[in-house]
Amino acid sequence: MRRWEIIWLRRQKGHTAPLQRTQGIFHLATFLNGTNVDSSGAAEQGMALSRLLLLCVVASKVWDAETKPVEFVCNKSARRALNIVAEVEAALSNCSGSTTLSTLVQLPCTELNVASWENKSHQEKRGDIVASLRLLVEGVEVVRAQSQPGCAASLLQRLENNINNYLLILRHLQLNGPAVSPTLSCVPRSTQSLSTVLMNYNQLVSGKLERLMVDLEGRCTS
Repeated sequence: MRRWEIIWLRRQKGHTAPLQRTQGIFHLATFLNGTNVDSSGAAEQGMALSRLLLLCVVASKVWDAETKPVEFVCNKSARRALNIVAEVEAALSNCSGSTTLSTLVQLPCTELNVASWENKSHQEKRGDIVASLRLLVEGVEVVRAQSQPGCAASLLQRLENNINNYLLILRHLQLNGPAVSPTLSCVPRSTQSLSTVLMNYNQLVSGKLERLMVDLEGRCTS
């Protein structure tokens, strides 16, 4: 069990002091976006902390979503903050050397037929998205383990953390109807381009995943 999971479990059981809770949220926020704060750089720490303050709020909403999923569904700001693709793409442009991956990564199923999508149950929609996220994170894990250059390795770690966070959220959503096994809705394509991986991941998050959240907004109160 990861450290942040233990911290959260203690928090749920009422065993964590206020300071420990704050530290736990800070570490969880770091996990969510794969951010590493270097203690030797005060200025860098300040910038990282300002970003993490927002992520601390996001992290709380994510974990509250386990018992109160409507809180995450209704928080559009949290959903936007969790999508780190734009940040990773910006960092990728500053990477030196090739950003071609050492092996092929299978891409998620992003194509969306609106009529067909609307006919799916919420469980089916979640299964569709989860299957794609699992496919993508498995590919990213394999590539990251193959000694990529430093810059690419860091970005892949952030990407892997982010995908796992979405999977965590989807797993804890309480949906009506019988459970559905995650199933891919396409024959996945493959690429060795990190830019293409990021583009397709963003399409999945801002397309199918966001549509599912919007579907569930009927649970929200004003």
